[in-house]
Amino acid sequence: MIVIVDDREMVVDGYKSGFSREGIASTGFDPEEFQGWLGAVSKTDLSAVEAFLIGNSPQREKIPGTIKTKSGAPVIAMSEDLRLDGVLELFSCGVDDVVRKPVHVREILARVRAILSRQSAEQSEIQAGQIKIYPDGRTPLVNNKPFSLPRREYRILEYLVSNKDKRVTKSQLFNVVYGLFEESVEESVVESHVSKLRKKLRAELGYDPVDSKRYLGYCLHTQTLEAA
Repeated sequence: MIVIVDDREMVVDGYKSGFSREGIASTGFDPEEFQGWLGAVSKTDLSAVEAFLIGNSPQREKIPGTIKTKSGAPVIAMSEDLRLDGVLELFSCGVDDVVRKPVHVREILARVRAILSRQSAEQSEIQAGQIKIYPDGRTPLVNNKPFSLPRREYRILEYLVSNKDKRVTKSQLFNVVYGLFEESVEESVVESHVSKLRKKLRAELGYDPVDSKRYLGYCLHTQTLEAA
């Protein structure tokens, strides 16, 4: 999920629509609302955030540092003025990248992936047993064969593999796929997406790699994957 911060509602809504067209969940705040949300948000909800996109804000120089105290997700600043002094000031405030407005959401997503790849060499691919996913958006591999999925099932697989051997809740998966504040979709829809994904994985692997416990959530166990 991408979090957008800008004091202009039209800008927030425009980028939310753009990310939605790319199949990426997003939510937006004006700067004051964002500061309140960031101070109160749980670690579970914050784990669904993949990047922060910072636009116009009287507190723009303070926001990146506040984010970094709570999240390791990339912070990208949007600016209409890319003169050197302004850009250097934004980097000194803790942003990971600066882009000129307007910027297409595909470019933002590409920059987020590049930042994540630089943060860890392991991020070029993440493997759990016979399953490999690629943060740059390439088709995942299962048993070394391309494993194409609808975008929501792909997002769930990506999250499960990225959190291999950790149990994740239904709420966490919902936030990753639909965003934190999606009220038009029931959280139970995640069960259907996971069920379809598990059926496809079972058909390819010959076993079900996802452990499910009621009320506790789901876990992709690497020991099970390696032993099978």
